[in-house]
Amino acid sequence: MRIRLGHSPDPDDAFMFWALAEQRLDTRGFEFEQVPQDIQTLNEWALEGRLEVTALSLHTYPFVQDRYILLPHGASMGNGYGPVVVAPRPLSRDELRSVEIVVPGRMTTAFLTLRMYLGDFAFRELPFDRILSEVAEGRAAAGLLIHEGQLTYRDSALELCVDLGEWWLLETGLPLPLGVNVARRDIGEARMRDLSHVLRESIQAGLDNRDEAMRYAMEFGRGLDAALADRFVGMYVNELTCEYGEEGRQAVAELLRRGEALGVFPEPVRVDFVG
Repeated sequence: MRIRLGHSPDPDDAFMFWALAEQRLDTRGFEFEQVPQDIQTLNEWALEGRLEVTALSLHTYPFVQDRYILLPHGASMGNGYGPVVVAPRPLSRDELRSVEIVVPGRMTTAFLTLRMYLGDFAFRELPFDRILSEVAEGRAAAGLLIHEGQLTYRDSALELCVDLGEWWLLETGLPLPLGVNVARRDIGEARMRDLSHVLRESIQAGLDNRDEAMRYAMEFGRGLDAALADRFVGMYVNELTCEYGEEGRQAVAELLRRGEALGVFPEPVRVDFVG
């Protein structure tokens, strides 16, 4: 069975699927085609059901829950860290409510979390890799950074306004679930279990062979030096990536519950994992 596997072109996602790319696993009859794309595009594709397996923002999951089911691994969770809002000078919460913030897409979990923090606010969407320069060069008052921008913004002399992962931890006591992996329901229950097993093995293989997996992940580093890329992978590929566990599942349920309370989803949310 052919499986098109969508993921962000980032070191952490690439790290998880090194073993598949290098054919280091028994794939149980699946033929994988990796499809690197930015997260906003993957979110939009998921609305169409384009890929059999895909990373997407947890914010997007309620919009595709009839077509996709959550895999019990592959999540990106920030435990006390996450997307950051930056500006030329530190802005208070009230000041952030009064300016336009450039964001990487209204379907991202970062955007949803910022709504939880600020309430309604003025925003403009830009590709995630253009936001840093948009703020640094004075075309925007503040920006919401995801991916490696969380670590590199100080190189552009920008200041932190809020780390949403830190705020979420203080607010809930839980890690912030950002990205998730999902599988299309038409794969079928029996094959779904095999598919889930292979994908979890791929994540574990990367953790067990970190040096090799990091060399592959650096091909997706977008100019990050090795130390920074290694730090970034360590932040988002860990024990919660291999298995949500009770804490991870509780975090998913809490974020979606709060999103539902804001009225941002089209129907009641079902948190449905592959068994």
